[in-house]
Amino acid sequence: MLGEGEGNVPVQGEGVVLTRGGGAAGVLEGVRAVLLDMDGTLVDSDAAVERSWRTWAVRYGLSEDAVVAAVHGYPAPASIRRLLPRLSGEELEEAAQVLLDLECADLDGVVAARGAGELLAVLAERAIPWAVVTGSGAGLAKARLAAAGITPPLLVSLDEVAVGKPDPEGYLMAAAELGVAPAACLAVEDSDPGIAAGRAAGMPVAALRGLSGDLPIAHLGELAAHLNALDPHNPAPAGRHS
Repeated sequence: MLGEGEGNVPVQGEGVVLTRGGGAAGVLEGVRAVLLDMDGTLVDSDAAVERSWRTWAVRYGLSEDAVVAAVHGYPAPASIRRLLPRLSGEELEEAAQVLLDLECADLDGVVAARGAGELLAVLAERAIPWAVVTGSGAGLAKARLAAAGITPPLLVSLDEVAVGKPDPEGYLMAAAELGVAPAACLAVEDSDPGIAAGRAAGMPVAALRGLSGDLPIAHLGELAAHLNALDPHNPAPAGRHS
């Protein structure tokens, strides 16, 4: 983890070495793209997510509190396999569909997360590419993003990858699509599996909810302020690498 007083850490980019010192400026110095988790990070969907999982838990005879505590940050199919290990493959698919139907039917209170508008404005002003990397399927992700009034230029959902978080595939795919080296992408996360995915992809991670990341932030507006404090001429606006 990078932090205050840890000195300069060389990070390999595409043909260059990006140097990151301590503090927010050090972590963000080499960043050329921002990759955001969706639920709990870019979109405040916590209440809707919890309602859906609680209803699902009751239907399958599981403890509501235990289920809610176990699933945050993991793709739903993986969580269901852990919670119901004795189900057949067909039964697991059915259980996952039950949850998906509950989630798609409940968008009540789904809004942009605190500071999301500020952050997206800064990214647009500085021409910094960004994407959403989520453990939700494309249909649910698009529904929640639409409810929050957010249209990402790139969405990498669970439907596009073979393995979800904490595997880094989604983050690596987003970086490749944007044409930016993974080490020059900032992952923004609010869960341990998400942080693990970003780190496994070789990216610095901005962490919400008091979690341990390279750049702890209380909300996205704080990240926007950190980016705004950087010299607008260094780093240069991000662009597609050849």
